[in-house]
Amino acid sequence: MSVNSESKAYAAAGVDITAGYKAVELMKSHIARTETKGVCSDIGGFGGLFRPDLAGIKKPVLVSGTDGVGTKLKIAFLLDKHDTVGIDCVAMCVNDIICCGAAPMFFLDYIACGKNYPEKIADIVKGVAEGCVQSGAALIGGETAEMPGFYPENEYDLAGFSVGIADEEKLIDNKTMREGDVIIALPSSGVHSNGFSLVRKVFDIENANITKPLEELGGRSLGETLLTPTKIYVKPVLELIKSVAVKGISHITGGGFYENIPRSIPSSLGAKIEKSAVRVLPIFSLIEKAGNITERDMFNTYNMGVGMSIVVSEEEADKALGILKENGENAYIIGEIIKSEEKITLC
Repeated sequence: MSVNSESKAYAAAGVDITAGYKAVELMKSHIARTETKGVCSDIGGFGGLFRPDLAGIKKPVLVSGTDGVGTKLKIAFLLDKHDTVGIDCVAMCVNDIICCGAAPMFFLDYIACGKNYPEKIADIVKGVAEGCVQSGAALIGGETAEMPGFYPENEYDLAGFSVGIADEEKLIDNKTMREGDVIIALPSSGVHSNGFSLVRKVFDIENANITKPLEELGGRSLGETLLTPTKIYVKPVLELIKSVAVKGISHITGGGFYENIPRSIPSSLGAKIEKSAVRVLPIFSLIEKAGNITERDMFNTYNMGVGMSIVVSEEEADKALGILKENGENAYIIGEIIKSEEKITLC
């Protein structure tokens, strides 16, 4: 990459390649925070190189995940705050990977924008780097595409891709799941990165005062609450599976309880969830009330305060809760596995 490269014609068309070079320079310190011993390339090449540590892994299996932040980005635009959405981007990928019991190795991001403001791009990557640090993944590459006429000047889209590794013999599946197994909830940090099209409609977000402190949200503003980054569960879950036979994990994203919890449950079995046990966060009560949304639609759209569910045997439930608590997770039991044609029952 030559910093002497410059095109006046391209600049006249709205693409400033020199801004791209400046953005890369500004983000280098953030990227450096994510470096792990597997990284064997610098930013700026055509591909990110990573040497996986296969010690102790008999049959390596690569597990990949890709996702974006969605229309939560609209909240970032309104608040002109861009250093947290990168955490969301990483979380949406690595939280999926960990459901298989795989440890994320590396991450790549893709930012498409109407105009490349180097400081803003660096802020976005700062968040991506923080997400990588939280999950133990190295940020080994990315792409920033300046697309005038396609995106408004002050808007962008953000997506990512991550690869993890696991031993085939230790992959988490649902083959050992049985009636009577316990479902453990890992609390969410908020709405995470799903259902924001409905959020924006309910609150008429573009016309609302989202910086005003609200009593219902403990004095926090709507904007601050909604922009709270998605929680990353990688490290606590990796610690858990070292000592407990985890039978299934679900990342509660779009589709809420009804779509995501059944994805880790085999046929002939179902999940019985005690609604009274779910520690619903205030933001969800506010969304439900403001939008006059039915309870079922809420549980079918949002995580409701549960970012991830984990199934273990009843005998290992207390041990699992203890390990999770030691690793910063205030986990609790929300239900059990039952024999049922209905994949999920909320009662």
